[in-house]
Amino acid sequence: MSESSLQVPKRGATLRLLVEDKIREAISTGVLRPGQRLVERELCEMTGVGRTSIREALRQLEAEGLITCNPHKGPSVNKISLDETRQLYAVRGLLESFSGQEFALLGTDAQIRRLEEAAAMFEFRAQQYWQYPDRDLDSTRVARDALIEAKTQFYVCLMEGSNNVFIVQMLTTLHNRITLLRAMSMTQPGRLQHSVEEIKEIVAAIKARDGARAGEACRKHIQLSANVAISYLESVEEEA
Repeated sequence: MSESSLQVPKRGATLRLLVEDKIREAISTGVLRPGQRLVERELCEMTGVGRTSIREALRQLEAEGLITCNPHKGPSVNKISLDETRQLYAVRGLLESFSGQEFALLGTDAQIRRLEEAAAMFEFRAQQYWQYPDRDLDSTRVARDALIEAKTQFYVCLMEGSNNVFIVQMLTTLHNRITLLRAMSMTQPGRLQHSVEEIKEIVAAIKARDGARAGEACRKHIQLSANVAISYLESVEEEA
């Protein structure tokens, strides 16, 4: 994702939501980096919308924990501390395990088909990403963005299959926070290949309508993701 792709089509009442999505995506893909100040004028130029829409979007993103608004310095992209990362993944593991269990027991056949399709797309994007290690920087960014989007869609299908609106709301909030770490986590050596296999096991357990197996597969997947993210942040702190 590049700054030029932040341009937002103007469509009336949906404008604020479109701006939110564009800025959220820019944060998740690293176009807007942790700690980076968000200057309203620059965001207006990037998105092609006015200050009112930008301010409304920033208020929502602050509520989601993606940005911080300092009275003296203005808004900036949040950084996630090591302790926050541990806490986020601990809660996510519990919720996602329950979500997988409920999906296996309550999900419809149509929801399972959508989950399979999302998992297949993630595997396809993963193969695209690791197949060409010598691509140029722009091509790498495009492949990474497509990979993150495919992973996000898998989690959306997994949440929705629980058929529990509160699980969806809580996990969406956690995913928005963890998205700051997702690109880093998935691109650590070996992690992407393991993630593909873990997701296959989640899908297989849900297709088998085995709630306990699905819950455990989800818990294991999140724990392994957490281990990678925490290890990375620990190494960053040591270097600092």
